[in-house]
Amino acid sequence: MSQANNPVSFKRPDGREVSGYLARPAKLEGAPAIVVIQEWWGLNDQIRGVADRLAASGYLALVPDLYRGESTVEEEEAHHLMSKLDFAEAVSQDIRGAVQYLGGYTKNIGVTGFCMGGALTLLSLNAIPELTAGVVWYGFPPLEYLDASAIKAPLLGHWATQDLFFAIETVDALEAKLHEAGVDATFHRYLAHHAFANETAVGNGRIAGTQFDPVWSQLAWDRTLTFFGKTLWQN
Repeated sequence: MSQANNPVSFKRPDGREVSGYLARPAKLEGAPAIVVIQEWWGLNDQIRGVADRLAASGYLALVPDLYRGESTVEEEEAHHLMSKLDFAEAVSQDIRGAVQYLGGYTKNIGVTGFCMGGALTLLSLNAIPELTAGVVWYGFPPLEYLDASAIKAPLLGHWATQDLFFAIETVDALEAKLHEAGVDATFHRYLAHHAFANETAVGNGRIAGTQFDPVWSQLAWDRTLTFFGKTLWQN
């Protein structure tokens, strides 16, 4: 069980304060850390649950609140909130600030994100050299925004072949771009729909084209924890 999982405040590189959700492992000493990046819904209970799951596996997990307290269950509002987000500032300030905050505990810091958070995970690996490893879940930015040669950390990616929002053909192009730049990237593809690891995307769901798949989700999580186990538990 994790302990004392609470809201937390930390400073961005520009000195502004940002809030977030911090999930602590049972044993904090020697624990690696992971920045968890939200989907377009905001910092909700589901993404807190991701941080709790990582904490239960021994990691100090921090979710920066990119929407400043706003969240939604409505697709239109989620799109509005995402469209207002400055991705470059989110990476260079909020996410980098989260990495620097976690750097007070450990030098072994990973990043993971889902959908919109997956795109921000790639951009963070591109721009934040302190990161040790990253796991992307079904999300990428426009490929021209990505300088693959700047990514030095190993990367794991989970993708849905039936994803209506992030075309699997573009995943193939992303994989090729990363490998051409010498990035240590391993991609897994699942016969699934978008958001297959989000347990709230069930039944009719909140958005057409998304569907939780417990089998593929468990396999992807097993692979994620194995990957972070190999890359973050270092001296």
